Amino acid sequence: MAFSLDISKQQAGENWHDWKWHLKNRVETLEELSDIIELSAEEIAGIKKEGGRLRMAITPYFTSLLDPKNPHCPLRKQVVPRIEEHLSSSTNMEDPCGEVHDSPVPNLVHRYPDRVLLILTDMCISYCRYCTRKRIVGGNRRMISKENLDAIYDYISSHKEIRDVLISGGDPLVLSDETLNSVLSSLRAIRHVEILRIGTRAPVFLPQRITDPLLRVLKKFHPLMMSIHFSHPREITPEVKSACERLADAGIPLGSQTVLLRGINNGTRTIKSLVHQLLAIRVRPYYLYQCDLAMGTGHFRTSIAEGINIIEKLRGHTSGYAVPTYVIDAPGGGGKIPLGPSYLIGLAQGKAYLRNYEGNLYEYPEPIKASQLRLKIKREARDIAAPIPVK
Repeated sequence: MAFSLDISKQQAGENWHDWKWHLKNRVETLEELSDIIELSAEEIAGIKKEGGRLRMAITPYFTSLLDPKNPHCPLRKQVVPRIEEHLSSSTNMEDPCGEVHDSPVPNLVHRYPDRVLLILTDMCISYCRYCTRKRIVGGNRRMISKENLDAIYDYISSHKEIRDVLISGGDPLVLSDETLNSVLSSLRAIRHVEILRIGTRAPVFLPQRITDPLLRVLKKFHPLMMSIHFSHPREITPEVKSACERLADAGIPLGSQTVLLRGINNGTRTIKSLVHQLLAIRVRPYYLYQCDLAMGTGHFRTSIAEGINIIEKLRGHTSGYAVPTYVIDAPGGGGKIPLGPSYLIGLAQGKAYLRNYEGNLYEYPEPIKASQLRLKIKREARDIAAPIPVK
């Protein structure tokens, strides 16, 4: 059966606009999904083996966007398990970003000097097959314990260098408005916390989650920003456009984070279309991530050269606002390392030798050293201020 957007809306009726209904009716079994799309042998095998690796759960909304006949559909490959996830690889890591090592308190990562990551829940709205936190997500524990949260608040309160808190998971927007209000209030009460951020894929997997009551909660805690995970231009539907525009109208700066994925978006044309459409819905392309070395993600990873090539074909060829920063989250906890084309050819004899986006070469004179500049200024001032000789 073809599960088109119009049919699914008709089946759901008024429930289609209820985000809680979508969560309760996620597609989670082989039988449910096989009634909706024609599954390939690789998908059937992947779903049968997915237990213990990362569960499948797809909202009715996002299911309606999947191509029912093409197993290579870029949206389908993101959420439907495949047998490739179980291929062994010596490069796979349980904790590819080294978050456990940098967790002074459970569910809090303090890697960078002035900011922390709060992992608030192990649940997502839907589960990306390339998830970097497969070790913890996919459970049914919507919220970390009160004792855990209190320990996190105490840690942040006692470290005055922390000015920025990123709330992630899982996806924080699976939680109720009341729960989010409580957490945000507690963090905002810590005087040295200046910025709150939420990392989410809700506007993509479940745009119905962006409700008026949620916006009223979020607006109380400015400056509050939101990082949204987009992967492909086909994700930007009228519902997603409306959700992002409403968030922007609420004064929330929006940035996108995109993982570079083989067979999904690893081409300049796809990424260029994505970043242009993101700007049109008031979302700033922020990061393009090299796929992490998480378990079962080897088939998604591209070469670094592909990522650099994409950035080179964006830089100068489109708006600067449309060009994300290409980064690798260094394995083992080294943090984000930016990568990109080399436009600096060399430095020599007081000049910088540069290459522009068209491959043309230019020279840029370096400024004189500060000590030489001070001496020159002193001499110039002395000559001008010298008394005029009397005739």
